Amino acid sequence: METISSYSDPSPQLEQYSTPAHIAADILFTAYVNGHIKDKIIADLGCGTGIFALGSAYIGAEKVKAIDIDEDAVAKAKREAKKRSLANSIDFKIQDVTKFRTKVDTVIMNPPFGSQKKGADLPFLEKAFKVSDAVYSIHNAKTVDFLENFIKDKGHSVFWEKRYMFEIHHMFEFHKKKKEDFEVILFGINVKRE
Repeated sequence: METISSYSDPSPQLEQYSTPAHIAADILFTAYVNGHIKDKIIADLGCGTGIFALGSAYIGAEKVKAIDIDEDAVAKAKREAKKRSLANSIDFKIQDVTKFRTKVDTVIMNPPFGSQKKGADLPFLEKAFKVSDAVYSIHNAKTVDFLENFIKDKGHSVFWEKRYMFEIHHMFEFHKKKKEDFEVILFGINVKRE
């Protein structure tokens, strides 16, 4: 996981921050022990360079759907999958996540935090609720109260919360510091079916 490439030319509008390997590994481990990866169909919405898609395939997912709007990121993720002999386990698609319609067992994702566009993470959550039974999603920890209410109002329940310090290096001209630790929260969500 440490050797998965990050973005070559990240987009500030898409908030393309690579998930640190140690955080991705912890999230994948949590999903695995909860029975949400092995022999399951997984979606990584906004897959970027593929850390959750590749990790899920590596630890026993039946199939992984990796969706991202960025062609370069998907091309890089495909190369990483091929290099690790995981290409047959992952279906990559260049697509806006709101257009994704395939039913899966679990969604594991790191959506935009909404720093550049308020609420940018909500379409990702709404899509995950429509297509899966379990969701693991990383968000800005400052929005925890809003998101807990959003999830509850949609009729779903949080079964797992864990905070991480997400290290963000100076990538864009609006970044003032060389590196900043940014608190994020992982939600594990049970999706209630009607």
